[in-house]
Amino acid sequence: MLSTIEKLLFLLLSLTTAYFAYQTARKMIAVIGRGHGSPDWGAALKRLPKVLGRTLSLSPVWRARPLVSFFHALIAWGFIFYLLVNLGDLLEGYIAGLNFLGEGVIGDLYRLFSDLFSASVLAGMIFMLLRRFAARDQALSTREETLLHPDAVRGRQRDSLIVGAFVILHVGARLAGESFQIGLHGADRWQLFANLLSLLSAGWSENALIIGEHIGWWLALGSIMLFVPYFLYSKHVHLIFAPINFLLTPEFSSPGELEALDFEDQSIEQFGASRLEDLSFYQIMDAYACIQCNRCQEVCPAYETGKVLSPAALEINKRYFINQEINALAAGEASSQTLLEFAIPPEAVMACTACGACTNICPVGNDPMRDILDIRRSMVLMENNFPEQWQNAFRGMERTANPWGVPPSERMKWAEGFDVPTIDLNPAPDLLWWVGCAPATEANAQKTAQAFAQILKRAGVNYAVLGQQEQCTGDSARRAGNEYLFYELALGNVEMLNEVAPQRIVTTCPHCLHTLKNEYRAFGGEYEVIHHTELIDELIAAGKLKLDGGKTGPITFHDPCYLGRQNEILIAPRDILNSSGAQLVEMARHGEKSFCCGAGGAQMWKEEEHGQININRRRFQQAAETDTDTLAVACPFCMVMMQDAAKAEGRQIQVKDIAQIIVEGMEE
Repeated sequence: MLSTIEKLLFLLLSLTTAYFAYQTARKMIAVIGRGHGSPDWGAALKRLPKVLGRTLSLSPVWRARPLVSFFHALIAWGFIFYLLVNLGDLLEGYIAGLNFLGEGVIGDLYRLFSDLFSASVLAGMIFMLLRRFAARDQALSTREETLLHPDAVRGRQRDSLIVGAFVILHVGARLAGESFQIGLHGADRWQLFANLLSLLSAGWSENALIIGEHIGWWLALGSIMLFVPYFLYSKHVHLIFAPINFLLTPEFSSPGELEALDFEDQSIEQFGASRLEDLSFYQIMDAYACIQCNRCQEVCPAYETGKVLSPAALEINKRYFINQEINALAAGEASSQTLLEFAIPPEAVMACTACGACTNICPVGNDPMRDILDIRRSMVLMENNFPEQWQNAFRGMERTANPWGVPPSERMKWAEGFDVPTIDLNPAPDLLWWVGCAPATEANAQKTAQAFAQILKRAGVNYAVLGQQEQCTGDSARRAGNEYLFYELALGNVEMLNEVAPQRIVTTCPHCLHTLKNEYRAFGGEYEVIHHTELIDELIAAGKLKLDGGKTGPITFHDPCYLGRQNEILIAPRDILNSSGAQLVEMARHGEKSFCCGAGGAQMWKEEEHGQININRRRFQQAAETDTDTLAVACPFCMVMMQDAAKAEGRQIQVKDIAQIIVEGMEE
């Protein structure tokens, strides 16, 4: 098809493009390599089939925005198939008389899908351009008070316009070229859209159709050569990095599981992340994988309630900063600004509730929450920069092993009159109940502990509590960024628990559950840990708890972030409520998409950052929309936050832990 001159010209263009693309890719890899850690290639190989399935199905994308996801899928699937199409067109251009994949069934299907995907890509891209530039979908924007890199303000619009224009040119030219070929050789029943387009060139001369075919080929494939060097700097490089992100990012047992810092290594001078290069390699790679869709921002409780935090802006700022300093960073130079200067301001860092909603919803596997908590670590450990109110909680954990500052001698006061055995009295229990700081010391949460004690007694469970030996797991310290305090608490707790050697641990606090189950492994603590809702569900199923089933009135259930989203315990609480005879009415945001109560990320111990409304009040309003008379919870922090919100909102909805509801429904 191509003349000799055309072949040489395209070869020269391809080599030039390959050179510039290689230089850019080399720098990108060097920048990612500045982060600490390295990929586990063995794990990546095992993960490959799963990642391929996820990439082809686009499964992470479908979890939100179904209409947008549909049109995005039309583009993505089309471009995956176009890898084959572009190869075929290239070979046909260079090899005279070649009909790629022939005229048989395979060739017919190839032309059919080429035609269908050409139309689907064009439809998808037109929809996306109209959404951004005509409808101006607010989901794609970020509030002015949120820190956004100066280049990103205009750059995102520019990228979308350039990429949209390229896609329409690339695919449209290819479809037009096929229509000219049909004009030359006759209709092709396998190419409906190309046939229709060929009607526009009906009556053209043979020479005009040949010229049109050549122009279509050059615009389709030549545009790729011109676009690739720019593509690597645009947000659309996520097409490459999203699958790589899923392949190389370490797998954690829970989104909220944090990596331990090694305080024994005297060579470490930086704890946490102050600059871009202090992040791990996969955290830097997140910036390239980011699709800039703002889904994480959309589900962030801090952003939704008017705070300056936007997890999307954090990733976007990282990417534009890398583009700005890629030469220096690739050469091993220190970044010119700290993360707090260009990526995220201190106020936004302190607004994060560590709920994991951003990590959970991201369609490309990014984890902005991990960045934020690493930045917190640096602020607290390296700069001693944190809210004064946290000092009281830190002091309590240091001196009395709980953030409330209640002395160990009062740890068991909640249990007076409830016949609760300690490990000293029952050294070999079937079940160790980790009570937790809140149920042991906070008045409202104590009611949950007392109700659970009644349930265990009624069911005849052989259990014990640690009593005065129990201390804070350190969850709040870790998520506040005080990793050293967490480190000390974790070491002490693991040593004590390994001596007790519990068969099984149960706790009413999802934060204790998460820490004991997922994070103590790094300190030598391997335990089977369950939540009290799971145990209650087991006891009901085994017939050890008899309920009268007479609970009347509708109930809605608030999924705690560290129960549902972080540890995937979603069914047991609902099974229990159904067993009680309650009429369960789900909130609009429930299950793994639940909205945070506002206490996580050590927010329990300080005032909220400035915003339009407090997070707990927004969540309570969502509960009130169900028009129920009871709000069921399964976390002591959620209990406190929802009761405070009920008072602030002046509503009569009762806030009760599931254990309390079950005690009310137990047969006499």
